[in-house]
Amino acid sequence: MSSTTQARVRRVALIGNPNTGKTTLFNALTGLSQRVGNYPGVTVEKKVGRMSEGVEVLDLPGTYSLAAHSPDEMVAVRVLLGEQDGEPRPDLVVVIVDASNLERNLYLVTQVMEVGRPVVVALNMTDMAAKAGMSVDPAGLSRSLGIPVVPLVAARGEGIEDLRAAIQSHLDAAPAQPAWTFPEPFAREVEGLERELGQERCMALRALVDAGGTVELDLVASRGEKARQALSEARERLRVSGKVPAAYEAQARYGWIAQAVAPHVSRRAVGASLTDRLDRVLTHRLAGSLVFLALMTAVFMLIFEWAGPVMDWIDGGFGTLGEAVSGAFADTRWAGGALESLLVDGIVAGVGGVLIFLPQIVFLFLFIALLEDCGYMARAAFLMDRVLRFCGLSGHSFIPLMSSFACAIPGVMSARTISNSRDRLVTILVAPLMSCSARIPVYALMAVAFVPDLRVGGVLSLQGLVFTGMYFLGIVTAIGAAFLFKHTILKGPTPPFVMELPPYQRPRLRNIGLRVWDAVRAFVIRAGTIILAISVVIWALSYYPRGEDLREQFQAEREALEARELSEDDRTAELEALDRRERGALARQSWFGRIGHALEPAFKPLGWDWRIGMAALASFPAREVIVATLGIIYDVGDDVDVDDEESRKPLIERMQASEWPDGKRVFNLPVALSIMVFFALCCQCGATVATIKRETNSWKWAGFTFFYMTALAYLASFVTYQVGRLWL
Repeated sequence: MSSTTQARVRRVALIGNPNTGKTTLFNALTGLSQRVGNYPGVTVEKKVGRMSEGVEVLDLPGTYSLAAHSPDEMVAVRVLLGEQDGEPRPDLVVVIVDASNLERNLYLVTQVMEVGRPVVVALNMTDMAAKAGMSVDPAGLSRSLGIPVVPLVAARGEGIEDLRAAIQSHLDAAPAQPAWTFPEPFAREVEGLERELGQERCMALRALVDAGGTVELDLVASRGEKARQALSEARERLRVSGKVPAAYEAQARYGWIAQAVAPHVSRRAVGASLTDRLDRVLTHRLAGSLVFLALMTAVFMLIFEWAGPVMDWIDGGFGTLGEAVSGAFADTRWAGGALESLLVDGIVAGVGGVLIFLPQIVFLFLFIALLEDCGYMARAAFLMDRVLRFCGLSGHSFIPLMSSFACAIPGVMSARTISNSRDRLVTILVAPLMSCSARIPVYALMAVAFVPDLRVGGVLSLQGLVFTGMYFLGIVTAIGAAFLFKHTILKGPTPPFVMELPPYQRPRLRNIGLRVWDAVRAFVIRAGTIILAISVVIWALSYYPRGEDLREQFQAEREALEARELSEDDRTAELEALDRRERGALARQSWFGRIGHALEPAFKPLGWDWRIGMAALASFPAREVIVATLGIIYDVGDDVDVDDEESRKPLIERMQASEWPDGKRVFNLPVALSIMVFFALCCQCGATVATIKRETNSWKWAGFTFFYMTALAYLASFVTYQVGRLWL
């Protein structure tokens, strides 16, 4: 072989039950060499890392068995059988097993041993098994299974090198040979399907047992109705004989496992473990729920407290960078032109609009990783399952929905932990309905300007109640939307909430760091590029066209002002006011301004004039932009701070004084409520749409989210205004 010819890369597949330490082991074997993507045509995430020169490790989705029905499980089975498009069949399979739940975990091992690949068992959490009073003999277990069994504690790095050596030495080993037998009626049907369908024994077995699973679907797609009929007839014959196929399989496997494991496991009596004692409180219906609510409140308060200053620093940094870029154009023929505006208002502001979300993403995923790594996240999902089951979701959806109150982007990203595809998609579709922090400036401005400053019952602020009501509006709407989706376009039963409650343990900083890094990298590289592109498009719509007559008019006013005898302070103030008027005039003349005028008939039923409509359109990349856009339109500048009374006062006064052509006021309480409701329900965030596209691997669902939320917001805003004008 020539020196330029590269040796074939060997592929090792890593599979195991959820909460067995699979991710920890994958990180230990691959470190920072990981790369993340999606399998072709599906939204299932694909993680691959290099273990050594010429050897890669593929992290398959967690599964309890190869009876595949969810997309994650289907991908795992297809990869093992060599049926997944674009994915070579693995040279070896490592099955990670929780030593403290040996019999249940070995069920998957027996299934994997039938796929015709060499198999190595990674016997993890041996320390936890010892604490539970269990002692496992790896050598004896290896003899019973007929495959290598490597004991390890992945969290502490113990046994990792032994596992590496076992992998390297067994890459060319013979395929694993099952040592158990199935009952005669079941074995006869499997053999008959092998002959009739021309399939491997493993394929025939999985197709027979897993009705509606991935293997049956693939067989029917390739062999047609012949395969469906053969499988149906075989299942019926087994039912007549007394059992369904799944019962035959479970009885045979668990029966053999009990015999194979018993001689190699010893148990001693131990007292209640720390995990058991903690769970008496943390999984209790009342006490556990109170602890959970307190913990989540603390987490999100810390996210606001810690992320806020960093976001301000990033915002200020990009503001300074924009000023520096603008200063570089001073005294050049490009000063104040399109190139300067593109760089400052389009690219620099666009990049800043991407990176400003990073603190929230980092802190949120940091807390999620900490809670998950210590074992608490499974308890949180267990507690919230009772609440979310009402609208067709399970406890897995709670953290993504809760996260979206800080920012929908990390909320949508954290939905990838939901194994059921329908639940994952429904969660992603309703997550943007949670009122994120970007909506706060809109709520605050409208509430302060147009909601009467009254006390309800002499205690509660009416402005505060309206503000809080927007949050509850999002929650109630999300519940209704989830219920509707689960009973229509994503119809399906609520999956049973099956989750292993892992023992509590010390979080592993390496795992946490890698998880946060994956989240940041995925957002910046994938969603960030789309957000930047959207920002440039929005800049172009708000910048062009630039009428020379308008520029000449303001230049003439500027020269006349310079010629007047004024103090330096007065001259500066006059020039700043002139600049604000010029920006407002150019904005009104831009494509956004023209679109606002053209669409005013559509906005009018909401109580909006073209200026409100233009500001709403300009804020589709980011909701909070509406305040700055209104500032520009009303000639008070784009640096309005709604938290500062002096800063917001000029804008509020201009808004309160604005009129329709017939002299009626534009803004009143029904209009303010209409705007708040619209922003509470509308998907006005380009970053969120881009993230949904990245997480679903489809523009279809990103577009659907945008359009259904926009239509819902319009309808709710219409009802709010029309009812409000009759009653208020």
